Amino acid sequence: MTAQSRVIFEPERGQRVPVRIWASHASEATVRQLQHIASQPYVVEHVAAMADAHVAEGVAVGTVFATEHTVVPKALGGDLGCGMSATRLAIDARSLDRRALESLVAELQRAIPTGTATHRGRGIAVTDALLAEPLSTHTLEHAREALAPRHLGTLGGGNHFLELDRDPEGYLWILVHTGSRGLGGALADHYARAAPEPLHGIDTRTELGAAYLRDLAWALSFAKANREAILARALEVLGEGGDCVVDIHHNFVAQETWFGRELLVHRKGAVSVPSGTMALVPGSMGTASYIVEGLGHEASFGSCSHGAGRILTRKEARAKIRTAALAHAMRHVVFPKNLEHSLVEEAPSAYRDIGDVLDDQTDLIARVLRLEPIAVLKGG
Repeated sequence: MTAQSRVIFEPERGQRVPVRIWASHASEATVRQLQHIASQPYVVEHVAAMADAHVAEGVAVGTVFATEHTVVPKALGGDLGCGMSATRLAIDARSLDRRALESLVAELQRAIPTGTATHRGRGIAVTDALLAEPLSTHTLEHAREALAPRHLGTLGGGNHFLELDRDPEGYLWILVHTGSRGLGGALADHYARAAPEPLHGIDTRTELGAAYLRDLAWALSFAKANREAILARALEVLGEGGDCVVDIHHNFVAQETWFGRELLVHRKGAVSVPSGTMALVPGSMGTASYIVEGLGHEASFGSCSHGAGRILTRKEARAKIRTAALAHAMRHVVFPKNLEHSLVEEAPSAYRDIGDVLDDQTDLIARVLRLEPIAVLKGG
């Protein structure tokens, strides 16, 4: 365990608690966002910034902080419960040549709605378990009734993906990265209106705060069910079963015990990895991902990065990366060529090197298994 966080504490900038940063190349703008959350009255102990920390709307991706009785809806972004799963199949990935992979990607693209696409008409059946718990308002109930059947089992766009990978023994893996889709967005918008000021906190001892925690728990369940539904469709296409090894969230709040007290730990673009548990840290589109084991580091609230982390914004990537450069970087990985122009935003060069990101957090996680991508499905 050689990696260590650096500590920034500048009370003259309004900081109430220190910021611990594992990212070796965090930008000045990222540091300012971290200091801003560290100046809020409800934050306790310190703010932890993961190895992939980078600027985002409101709160930097890779931010972890804790409160005692406060939830901060705008600190989590709009995709509540977004996360990743990794499933191992009893298929020899080496048996799939490029033509077979191209056929699989095309079939997956037909089977799983991506980007802004949803299921048509009334959508698909939603289990009773996902509808059993009431949401906090009639408006949210109506949104669930309208959106859940159409969004369950859909991938979305941006950095969400379904990926086929190969492990060192040659086994095929399916990785899925997505979240609660329009349902999480509806919940996030509802509580953003209830707490309109930037980074406004809601006391969980109030009716509104308690309702938020219940609605958030439902969003996490829906996000997990969404990944499971996508995996089920992918397994149908592949004609094979598989064992899910990892399923984790990275935009959520959880009640946990740290430093001898019960705290509400907020994670935006960060994964909970208690000691001995497994997580997935993906690279960029076209670079390796890793199954990792948590070391339960107290200073990180038992957290690690959720990926490689962007070094170019989407706008910067569109301006700087040409489709020819994307095609070259992805020459060993099959992907939908009809989305080439839109996927420059997700090119490997828009992200940090996954090896460097893992090196920055060797005190938080241990590498267990390297997964090499052979095909990827993304929405444009």
